[in-house]
Amino acid sequence: MQKKTVLVTGAGGYIGNHVVKEFLNLGHRVIAADFVKKGIDDRAEYTDVSIFSGNKNIYETLGKPDVLVHLAWRDGFIHNSTAHMEDLSKHIVFLNHMIDGGLPVMSVMGSMHEVGYWEGAIQADTPCSPQSQYGIAKNALRQSLLLYAQNKQTAIRWLRAYYIFGDDAHGSSVFSKLTQAVADGKKTFPFTSGKNQYDFIHIKELAKQIAAATLQQKFDGIINVCTGQPKTLAEQVEQYIKDNGFDIKLEYGAFPDRPYDSPGVWGNAEIINTILQTEE
Repeated sequence: MQKKTVLVTGAGGYIGNHVVKEFLNLGHRVIAADFVKKGIDDRAEYTDVSIFSGNKNIYETLGKPDVLVHLAWRDGFIHNSTAHMEDLSKHIVFLNHMIDGGLPVMSVMGSMHEVGYWEGAIQADTPCSPQSQYGIAKNALRQSLLLYAQNKQTAIRWLRAYYIFGDDAHGSSVFSKLTQAVADGKKTFPFTSGKNQYDFIHIKELAKQIAAATLQQKFDGIINVCTGQPKTLAEQVEQYIKDNGFDIKLEYGAFPDRPYDSPGVWGNAEIINTILQTEE
């Protein structure tokens, strides 16, 4: 594969630092954009250029990369933070300017939360009715971006992620909270019923899928980055406790199940599986 220059925004974040490593390990040049350098692989070229400056020449300023993987997002784990809507127009301006500058390929991180309440497999054309500020903002960004990119030269991949785990000292998921509870010496962990089914993907597998979906040339638009295999939350967390040798028990029913959480939702993995098989 021809060596590419890949710009990764949010490069020091929970997902970003793994994606940077994946592209580097594949032999590509990586420009890592973030507020701080901490946590970013030393092999990457770090930049603290503000992507939200409104600079119309931002594509040139950032070195005219072949590929952009846009992961930057504030308060991603706080679903009703005011930051999501406050930042939305900044994301739109940045991405539009990158397109206008002549960027060949753009991948942007999406989320199952764009869809809102849904039961069963999420397809690319599943209707969206988001139930949180995070979901609303991501949904609006996708709609705006795909509309703006029509009749432009930039290939757009909207990578819709699901329930991520792994590297849990740096995340904010239930797995991260459980890991912290163990570190604090707690023996029980308050939990929901655990009956809801989700599409769980390890952060390293997600990074692999993001890189593969970005570098391939066959599929544009919405691509689910997922396993396509639903598992109950209880099953996944109990397995996580076992795999890590944690001495802690789940306190089922301590928290009510959230009314906006589906009893079972996962991604259709057909496209990403085709991409991964083509790679092998």
